[in-house]
Amino acid sequence: MAYEVEKKIVTKDFQENTSYLNERLGVKKSFDVIQLDVEYAGRKMALFMVDGFVKDDILHYLMRYLSELTPEQLEENTLEKLLKTYIPYVEIEKTDDLNTVVGTVLAGPTALVIEGIDQVILIDARTYPVRGPQEPDMEKVVRGSRDGYVETIVFNTALTRRRIRDRSLRMEYLQIGRRSKTDVVVCYLEDIADMEHVEDLKKSLLAIDTDGLPMGEKTVEEFISGRHLNPYPVVRYTERPDTAAAHIYEGHVIVFVDGSPSALITPTTFWHHLQHAEEYRNKPIVGAYLRMVRFIAVWASIFILPLWYLFANNPGLLPPGMKFVGIEDPGQVPLLLQFLLIEVGIDILRMAAIHTPSSLATALGLVAALMVGQVAVEVGLLTNEVILYLAIAAIGTFATPSYELSLANRIYRIVLLLFTAWLGVIGLVAGITGWIIMLARMKSFNVPYLYPFIPFNARALRDVLFRSPMPLKNRRPTFLHPQDPDR
Repeated sequence: MAYEVEKKIVTKDFQENTSYLNERLGVKKSFDVIQLDVEYAGRKMALFMVDGFVKDDILHYLMRYLSELTPEQLEENTLEKLLKTYIPYVEIEKTDDLNTVVGTVLAGPTALVIEGIDQVILIDARTYPVRGPQEPDMEKVVRGSRDGYVETIVFNTALTRRRIRDRSLRMEYLQIGRRSKTDVVVCYLEDIADMEHVEDLKKSLLAIDTDGLPMGEKTVEEFISGRHLNPYPVVRYTERPDTAAAHIYEGHVIVFVDGSPSALITPTTFWHHLQHAEEYRNKPIVGAYLRMVRFIAVWASIFILPLWYLFANNPGLLPPGMKFVGIEDPGQVPLLLQFLLIEVGIDILRMAAIHTPSSLATALGLVAALMVGQVAVEVGLLTNEVILYLAIAAIGTFATPSYELSLANRIYRIVLLLFTAWLGVIGLVAGITGWIIMLARMKSFNVPYLYPFIPFNARALRDVLFRSPMPLKNRRPTFLHPQDPDR
């Protein structure tokens, strides 16, 4: 059946209104959609709600108020009296569109249809099943807050507003999805953020034409990025309210999607995916050290395997003092095939760890250690050097703060390895050059992906490479085009 979007006007015919809502909501077909027929002050009324979304105590409280009304109290200006006097609740509104009522009820609020009134009252007395705001597993810190975003959008906006008590903070509400009507919020500081980017982002969100957002914020990213063959992320995910707040103060725009515990930070560059809250929870010199160590780990995860493969196959390229970098016994299996096997094997182990119950995690670790390590070397499938350098690359991958960037770097590492195996030194140089050109051509909305390296900005690049003291961070990044960079 086609999804109806045309407007259906509410009439004063109580039976016609309730019959239409009954049919569209599938009251008799879905056990959890409830139509409660009542009569207060001599008028027929009907409450439409979804069981599990409505707060029972609040609804009982409002029903008790309505039950005490007399017909005389509702003789004149019935709708206004109910809205302003007799239904004492904060989140209450009216509508004359029955299709709006259908979408609203399915989202959680309760609809009140009243005999003789051509408006429907919407009471937002809803609640969602939700877990506590626990610390995110992906963004843990030694010092700092332990709360994280959850799957309920209202809780996430509240956690953000708690940290930003700014009168210019804006949270604009949108609905995306022809059928799902998923709640989406665009969050920014009105007197700092680039309003052109805000409008472009909202247009991109409203242009999403799909039935629903089954994967939440990931579905949104695929629609607004438009780069399906490029593995590198153009938005950054975060589950930490303090991280989102720091980016909002800089001038970024945040997107919240209901049902997702992650917020999208836009726009972002390559370097945003290498930053972590832990760097700002320490003294500047310590934070700068941690950032440099993280950079070394990320570069190692990308380049150490192709470089070692090149040196292992071309020992003459090594200086006399670095002959230990080569390989003594290449084994029975070609080196390239060894690398490909162990790369796939690590991904298999990672997926197995995700799907393994915690009670069996220790057993999985023992099996992995024996299979990939000792036994694989003894039977001649892998060499010790391959395991060593792949382990270094894997540690660098896990040290990458952005999970999406770590996966993209892993794919590129395999591509660079294949280029090196094919053309040697020329393949390695061509692969690195092609990678830089690809990233330099990318944009996150209107922001160059490699900025401030390409195009070059010395002061901004310094802030990227070294963790600046807090007072210097009041300078907002110029690539965001803030309305007042120093305000």
